[in-house]
This record gives sequence, structure tokens and C-alpha cells, in this order.
Amino acid sequence: MSYVDGFVIAVPTANREQFKKHAESAAAVFIENGALSLAECWGDDVPDGKVTSFPMAVKLKDDETVVFSWIVWPDKATRDKGMEKLMADPRLQPDVNPMPFDGQRMIFGGFDMLVKA
Repeated sequence: MSYVDGFVIAVPTANREQFKKHAESAAAVFIENGALSLAECWGDDVPDGKVTSFPMAVKLKDDETVVFSWIVWPDKATRDKGMEKLMADPRLQPDVNPMPFDGQRMIFGGFDMLVKA
């Protein structure tokens, strides 16, 4: 079954269009390197929690929005090869395509898909 990389980040709300352009250009590179699909979702109904929540996890500031993203790969081996190529791709280097958010507050991980409906 497929392999999924998941991400949660805090993006300055004023950077929405800049983030969209960044994500669109990066998405093309991910697809070129084996990803099946990619989704970038701008927070619309992301409540604060009492114990934990997306806003708490990324230390969301008042002028930021939570973004929830995922990349679907055919399998982990394809993902590992693709990510290696992505890290070296000049189109994704910070001087060419800078991240319009604080990458230190990004939450990410790789997941084996258990159920797909």
C-alpha cells in the first residue's frame, strides 16, 4: 500500500499567495520524483485545544494560519529515492524557492497507509 508524508506548519497569513506559489512549484518537483499526489490545505476551521491541537503544536501566532499537507508515494522506497533527489534539486534550494514560513516549527513524519477508502 502507499506511503504518506504528512506536514503541519504555521504560515504567516499575509504570505498566503507566496506560500501557494512556493507549494505549486515544489509540487511539480515532487511529482517528477515519484510522488503520486500532493495536497496543501489552508486552515479554515482549526480550533485551539485545551490539551493539544494543531495551533498548539506549531506554536501558532495571531498573524498565522495552520497549513496541513501530505504527499502520497507509491511506497517507501520510491519516497526515499525521491526525497534524496528533492534535497539536491536546485529548484527547491532556499535561494531559489525560499520557504515563506518558519521551518523550525514544521511537524512532519512518514506513514504507512493502513486504510484507503
